[in-house]
Amino acid sequence: MAAQATFKSIKSLVPLLDRVLVQRFKPETKTASGIFLPTSATNSPLPEGTVIAVGPGAPNRTGNVVPTNVKAGDRVLLPGWGGNAIKVGDEEYYLYKDSEILAKIQE
Repeated sequence: MAAQATFKSIKSLVPLLDRVLVQRFKPETKTASGIFLPTSATNSPLPEGTVIAVGPGAPNRTGNVVPTNVKAGDRVLLPGWGGNAIKVGDEEYYLYKDSEILAKIQE
């Protein structure tokens, strides 16, 4: 697992360059009728999450800043690996590079 940092408030964390701060969705561990689901049934092949904050973008080869492809509030599909874990209280967030995010989920 990636290195983990701990902060008191998520507002104190501002992503730099093309970094994206994401909170992964927690899989349901119990059905509506109260039946507990085994871990194998709750592990999605690719995790989803909500973008919390984004950096301003990273410069390209000519020095122009290319903005990130996602914005705060977007629902995204994440890779099954990578990201740097960040703990805020009991909540866990992850920092990804914009290019590591697989897709934006539109409803």
